Amino acid sequence: MSHALLIRDLHKHYGAHRALDGVDLTVEPGEVYGLLGPNGAGKTTLMKVLLGLQRPTSGTLEILGRPVGRESLAEVGALIEVPGLWPQLTADETLRIHARLRGVPTAWIDPALDLVGMTGARQRKVKEYSLGMRWRLGIAVALLARPRLIVLDEPTNGLDPVGIREMRGIIRSLAGQGVAVLIASHQLAEVAQVCDRVQVLVAGRTRYEGPVDGLAVDGNVEAGFFRLVETADAGIR
Repeated sequence: MSHALLIRDLHKHYGAHRALDGVDLTVEPGEVYGLLGPNGAGKTTLMKVLLGLQRPTSGTLEILGRPVGRESLAEVGALIEVPGLWPQLTADETLRIHARLRGVPTAWIDPALDLVGMTGARQRKVKEYSLGMRWRLGIAVALLARPRLIVLDEPTNGLDPVGIREMRGIIRSLAGQGVAVLIASHQLAEVAQVCDRVQVLVAGRTRYEGPVDGLAVDGNVEAGFFRLVETADAGIR
């Protein structure tokens, strides 16, 4: 079986600035993989390159064994930053529009709503939703075409503790169905609870890849993460 996502020696340069500087990354089907790093580390840039929103300077990037393009991106669902939704529409109306745009059966709407726990709110207008409900609807949109890889940028940002727990459950449920999940976040504690493996990016370079526990210093994952970031920063300077 092909890797859900394979990245080798990926570079993205803006003039002299190297936003991505030789990143390697592999995500398997059914795996939750976390991208960690401080602001400006290159997490969002990597996701935009992956989704075809920006062209890489160089490197190899494959989705399910195929180069990034129309066919491979049809297997990807994504939610980057705050979901863009029409406030005057209901969840049901929103998903019907996206089903038409993606060319998928409207029969796929109910499973998507059920997975994110939005069935009971499907006839309410988006303007009435909390931030957590908007995130869940955004994920339902991303799941509508039944992707095999889903990409989430800061999925718990702005959520209250209940919303964070619900989001964690959704992510693990997706992995349990064989979907590969790639999460970018700067919230170490949250990533530690939901991810199988993580990569730490600093200034566009991979500083660590492996299980979360592998970051620990004297049993403290957070201390290990900050030591890694500070050491990388000192080397850059």
